[in-house]
Amino acid sequence: MRPLIRLLTLLLALVSGFPTGGMALGGETLTVFAAASLTEAMTEAGLTFEQSQGVAVRFSFAASSTLARQIEAGAPAGLIALASEEWADYLATSGAILPETRISAVGNRLVLIAPSDAEFTLSEPPTAAEITAALGPAGRLALGDPAHVPAGIYARQALESLGLWPAVAAHLALTDNVRAALTLVARGEAALGVVYATDARLTAQVQVLATLPRTSHAPITYPFAIVRDSDSAEARAFLAFLASTEGLAIFERFGFARN
Repeated sequence: MRPLIRLLTLLLALVSGFPTGGMALGGETLTVFAAASLTEAMTEAGLTFEQSQGVAVRFSFAASSTLARQIEAGAPAGLIALASEEWADYLATSGAILPETRISAVGNRLVLIAPSDAEFTLSEPPTAAEITAALGPAGRLALGDPAHVPAGIYARQALESLGLWPAVAAHLALTDNVRAALTLVARGEAALGVVYATDARLTAQVQVLATLPRTSHAPITYPFAIVRDSDSAEARAFLAFLASTEGLAIFERFGFARN
């Protein structure tokens, strides 16, 4: 019940900024910073919102760490959607976001992928021997940089928890965001990769070999919040839309789970 209560509380808090009676806001362009893994779902949500409310939504997609630092530096985004509770905590501590507007309405899973023409299989969860054989002497495993990319942080947690990190540590191809890791595998430049389940759905050039256990890493949730210095009726209306039944249904169509 707690996630539902939080969503209802948010909607009540934002209602003053959300248009009622079918009236459109219109006139303003809303800038939204969002994690790269949210690209397709957020783009569709933005188009749906624009069509119904007359507010143009412009997105900037990148790694959560990059976006958080840009917001901290004063980038004029009205809403931020991250793939990391830790980076949202970072912005809350600095006062950059309005904590009362923060929600984490959707989640994701981690999967181990290979190029679509790969002919090996893995157990669930995979064993170190299987990973070593799949990589061979020179193969690489692509993942977001665990130093700052949320997908990479989750991936390292999972690989360490499953006892696989020693088998892959010398074979890593680190990227600036999860989509770059997906691209390396899709192009055949990496034998394996760890990405979000929603990313693996985007191309037929990769195949999912295993879904990593939820218990092997911290929960993958997406905190959304209003940016304090760019608070507006448009930002609050869009956040309320994302938390609505219609908005959450869009995320579900792209493979995200409701929290």
